[in-house]
Amino acid sequence: MTSNILVTGASRGIGAAIAHDLAGRGHRVAVHAGRDEHAATAVCEGLPGDGHVVVVGDVGDPEACRRIVDGAVGGLGGLDVLVNNAGMFVAHPIDAVSFEDWQGAWRRTLDVNLLGPANLAWLVARHLLDRPMGPEGGRLVSVGSRGAYRGEPVTSAYGASKAALHSMTQSLAVALAPHGILAAAVAPGFVETDMGRTVLDGPGGDAVRAQSPFNRVATPVEVAQTVAWLAIDAPLWVSGTVVDVNGASYLR
Repeated sequence: MTSNILVTGASRGIGAAIAHDLAGRGHRVAVHAGRDEHAATAVCEGLPGDGHVVVVGDVGDPEACRRIVDGAVGGLGGLDVLVNNAGMFVAHPIDAVSFEDWQGAWRRTLDVNLLGPANLAWLVARHLLDRPMGPEGGRLVSVGSRGAYRGEPVTSAYGASKAALHSMTQSLAVALAPHGILAAAVAPGFVETDMGRTVLDGPGGDAVRAQSPFNRVATPVEVAQTVAWLAIDAPLWVSGTVVDVNGASYLR
C-alpha cells in the first residue's frame, strides 16, 4: 500500500536520502526545506515515481509548522507518516561564548530540534485522528542522535535537544498506542554528509572514523534505510524504540 510521507529537512543529506529511499519503495513524499526551495525542488524532481511535492518553512516557527503540514496534506491528498528529520547544531562551548550567544544558541536549537518536531507531531497526529479512515497505521519517526547519550561538550544544546526528542518520541508512543499509531526514533552517530565532510577531510577525520570499530562513519543511505524500515515495514511492537545507528561507536 502506498503511503504519503512528510520528510522534514529533506533538501540535502540524511533527509534527501530518506526521501529517495521511501520514494524508491513506491511511496509519495513531501520534500521539506527550511529555506532552500531550489534544493528541495531538485531533490523532489530526482525522486523515483510521481506525485511528490515540495513544502518550505522554518520548523522553529509554530505557524510555519502548520503551513508545512497543510501543504503536505493538500499536495499529497493526506498524510500517513511524519519523519522529523530537520535539525541544526551550532557550536557554543560554555567556556568560550558570551551569555547572550549561549542563550541564543539554546533558544534556536530547542526551537528547531525539539519544539518544531513536537509541533509537527501534534499537527500530524491531529490529522491522523481526524481523517475519515481513522488514525490506525499512522507513524511518527524522529531522527535523534547518539549525542543524546554520550555528551556534546561544544554543542550542549544539540545533545540536550536530541535527548528530549528521544523522550518525546517514547511519550508519544505511549499516548498514541491506543489509536494504533507508532512512534519511534533513530539515533545516528557521525554521518558522511556535506556538512560532515569538512570534519572528515580535516586533521580530526581519522579520529572520528576510529570511533567505530568499522573505522568509518555512516552513509546517509544507512540511516535512511533504518528510518524507512520504521516508517513502513517495522512491526507495531517496536513503537517506543530508539534505534542506535552508530556502527558500535557508542554502546548503551
